[in-house]
Amino acid sequence: MAVAKEVVAVVTLLLGLTSCTTSSTAAATAGTGSARWREEDCGGVRGEVTYDHRALVLNGTRRLLFAGEMHYPRSTPEMWPKLIAKAKEGGLDVIQTYIFWNVHEPVQGQYNFEGRYDLVRFIKEIQAQGLYVSLRIGPFIESEWKYGGFPFWLHDIPNIIFRSDNEPFKQHIQRFVTDIVNMMKHEGLYYPQGGPIITSQIENEYQMVEPAFGSSGHRYVSWAAAMAVDLQTGVPWTMCKQNDAPDPVINTCNGLICGETFVGPNSANKPALWTENWTSRYLIYGNDTKLRSPEDIAFAVAYFIARKNGSYVSYYMYHGGTNFGRFASSYVTTSYYDGAPLDEYGLIWQPTWGHLRELHASVKQSSEPLLFGTYSNLSLGQEQEAHIFETESQCVAFLVNFDRHHISEVVFRNISLELAPKSISILSDCKRVIFETAKVTAQHGSRTAEEVQSFSDINTWMAFKEPIPQDVSKATYSGNRLFEHLSTTKDDTDYLWYIVGYEYTPSDDDQLVLINVESRAHILHAFVNNAYVGRIHGSHGGPANIILNTNISLKEGPNTISLLSAMVGSPDSGAHMERRVFGIRKVSIQQGQQSGHLLNNELWGYQVGLFGERNIIYTQEGSKSVEWTTIDNMAYSPLTWYKTTFSTPAGNDAVTLNLTGMVKGEVWVNGESIGRYWVSFKAPSGNPSQSLYHIPRQFLNPQDNILVLFEEMGGNPQQITVNTVSVTRVCGNVNELSAPSLQYKDKEPAVDLWCQEGKQISAIEFASYGNPVGDCKRFGFGSCHAGSSESVVKQACLGKSGCSIPITPIKFGGDPCPGIQKSLLVVANCR
Repeated sequence: MAVAKEVVAVVTLLLGLTSCTTSSTAAATAGTGSARWREEDCGGVRGEVTYDHRALVLNGTRRLLFAGEMHYPRSTPEMWPKLIAKAKEGGLDVIQTYIFWNVHEPVQGQYNFEGRYDLVRFIKEIQAQGLYVSLRIGPFIESEWKYGGFPFWLHDIPNIIFRSDNEPFKQHIQRFVTDIVNMMKHEGLYYPQGGPIITSQIENEYQMVEPAFGSSGHRYVSWAAAMAVDLQTGVPWTMCKQNDAPDPVINTCNGLICGETFVGPNSANKPALWTENWTSRYLIYGNDTKLRSPEDIAFAVAYFIARKNGSYVSYYMYHGGTNFGRFASSYVTTSYYDGAPLDEYGLIWQPTWGHLRELHASVKQSSEPLLFGTYSNLSLGQEQEAHIFETESQCVAFLVNFDRHHISEVVFRNISLELAPKSISILSDCKRVIFETAKVTAQHGSRTAEEVQSFSDINTWMAFKEPIPQDVSKATYSGNRLFEHLSTTKDDTDYLWYIVGYEYTPSDDDQLVLINVESRAHILHAFVNNAYVGRIHGSHGGPANIILNTNISLKEGPNTISLLSAMVGSPDSGAHMERRVFGIRKVSIQQGQQSGHLLNNELWGYQVGLFGERNIIYTQEGSKSVEWTTIDNMAYSPLTWYKTTFSTPAGNDAVTLNLTGMVKGEVWVNGESIGRYWVSFKAPSGNPSQSLYHIPRQFLNPQDNILVLFEEMGGNPQQITVNTVSVTRVCGNVNELSAPSLQYKDKEPAVDLWCQEGKQISAIEFASYGNPVGDCKRFGFGSCHAGSSESVVKQACLGKSGCSIPITPIKFGGDPCPGIQKSLLVVANCR
């Protein structure tokens, strides 16, 4: 291999980690009972991870790596093998994952690594499929996850200040990070031990909040870096969005366009790593889905490699999955990054997955000049430029057109080329175009939700009305002040009841009696004497305070006011999360023209959570503890539990609940929470932000399944349906001048179609070789069309799981229109 003449100064980290036989003896940590692992009997080194200014170096070899983020708690162990296999097939080398502290240590000193939280099993599955792991320990992770991944008990540690040079905080951070590292060592999962972990991350995007902590912030960064390095993991540590990451920790980029925004490595001996390339936007209730085009993602990746000499790119997310239970942060939907290359259900999202796979193959084909070549650049026009990497034997060029509206004609090394608007063309050997970011040749796919069971028969439903607490003396807590919401609930439930008595004496001018409630929670429901009087909710990015001001009816003498404060997830980011205040802050009653009567310092009672939650009536056993009734002629009122059963759909397609008709609440299947729903919170388009809610097949029984919903605002369960989701339509639209696929090793451009696992091409909806008009959504015949198009495609594809049709005249019996540039557009159905 020809190597550039420059001297490569490889930074060998202070690894200190050998392949070890470790003791699994778990010694109780004083005061916490947490597990510790000790290293013993260390043997020889199996591998080495270092880095230099070009790349991560594995066993002495620079590596150009593509990674994808997947989070083990957002899917199920049964899903992991196929998700990882599809990622590998998509051209990935590395799986990145955060470590979710609050699922592993929900109670201080009590660890949980079972089921979806089995971190070791997840990493070993990645290893079994031949991929590496980037372990983002944090332990602050943000990730649209409740409390940014911190367990809420951390909030109650005396004198703690999160993410600062604060001894109580640092003590707990160091303990958890050390325990995770020792667990990985015990299992032999670091690369020098023969495991797959090649990098670890400490902290997360701290630079964004660091100014709020002054000099304490800078000291904390230095401490965190030193603490991590001292753990001797044998692999490099990174800090994302931390330009001043102390040596030897690598500063990395997160964002949409790191080729433009990344300031670069903060040391001449560090490589350019992109740890989060956002594949879409996470979805919040009240917003429409925002998808990122595959062309835009590919452009950003290619430009980062070309402009920043980038050698590591990770997609956030590659598979988003599902925010089961109550783990989504404030206002975030249950579905997470559904538009990633692998969708929420693990289905391949086309054409994003396929377009990026072609990009990965094209880049890796040029690994030698990218990792070892001499870099140069030149201008090709006002908005056009070339980035070249060249060794003595190989060359690759990235030709960039920044013009968003026009095709640009350029000349590069005596070759005339057309560059599509806002595009990068990759030239192998600096001569032949092998990939164009703006030209998608990968197939497109359409996902369909098919109804398999409805619940329209009112007799299939049972209901239980959540009782409204009205007795202050029977409350969990009481006090002459308004309690803060999260400090009271410990984030174990979304709900906190505030109960107060009010003595009403009518007066002559009492034409109206108003209640005014100001809250910093997300939703507020108000009851007076057990009667529902109103509600209000906030929104993501809206005012911190929500205010309910409504007329009420009071009886002479004692009255009871019951206010239900509700959160839709806890915060996940920002400075001083431990100081955030939520819940009801002010309550007053105004009688007629009199001044308002402030109730803040009255005797308040507090009931944490719902009666149905405390009695786990969403489980089979718990449901027996209450008396369920039929809902004949029953108005669908707020705060109602509903229960029914359903059959497991046949086959292997993903299963969802269509909750159209419901309003806001949470849903359980066989005792497993599949998350919060909020169907009534419409996006600007007028559609719900999310209406389909994923039920992993692993949550289902072979036959009958118990479905329980808590409806907070008054939805109609008869409109719920069980659906299966699959890709039922595929389409290819490829021009004869397109670069042949490197994945399929096509010798000429071709339409490559395939159905998801278990399905075959059942029908050809449209086929035209010529100059068809439109695209995969709207299509038709153009002025040139080969009459044999449909028969040729049917012969090649029908009854098969996949097919490839070369775009050549000979395949279609001759050229139907000489002199006209031709394409092949095929739309097929999969069943």
